Amino acid sequence: MTKAIFIDRDGVIVEDPGYVHKVEDFKLVNNAIEGLKLLKNYKLFIITNQSGIGRGYYSEDQFHQFNNHLLRELKKEGIYIIETWFCPHHPDEGCDCRKPNTKFMQLAAKKYNIELNKSFVIGDHPSDVEMGHKAGAKTIYVLTGHGQEHKENLKKYDYIAQDLIDAAKWILENDKE
Repeated sequence: MTKAIFIDRDGVIVEDPGYVHKVEDFKLVNNAIEGLKLLKNYKLFIITNQSGIGRGYYSEDQFHQFNNHLLRELKKEGIYIIETWFCPHHPDEGCDCRKPNTKFMQLAAKKYNIELNKSFVIGDHPSDVEMGHKAGAKTIYVLTGHGQEHKENLKKYDYIAQDLIDAAKWILENDKE
């Protein structure tokens, strides 16, 4: 069994002006690369809600083009994302994959032999940390992206971080198992 870090994409790794999906709009959040580099000894996964697909703002193909661009940029820095899972549904569809549902964390646990109770979730929405707690992971809420905007809606979390590098440092300091 191994530990993993499940990271929300938009607002945590990449800038999120709202429904980001065009490669020409690609911009990394400050300190994202540095934070991810600190976490290189963990299995890294992205779990992201992409309701822009369900709303008809962009296609699944556009999502993949943008996400593949991100993965190539991270790889250039020696950062490897094991897998990206995304929910393409409109929030009103009531699917089982939209965060805070734990479907993708459960799939990762089974597929990659992950111990969720020794893993971490990092995100800028309350639904990210709620997903992590429902799955038994430790959770870090970051103030980048939409973090400041939704901070008052947080119910339960393990740490509030300024950004991804702050989150990574907290993980390294507090992961003693």
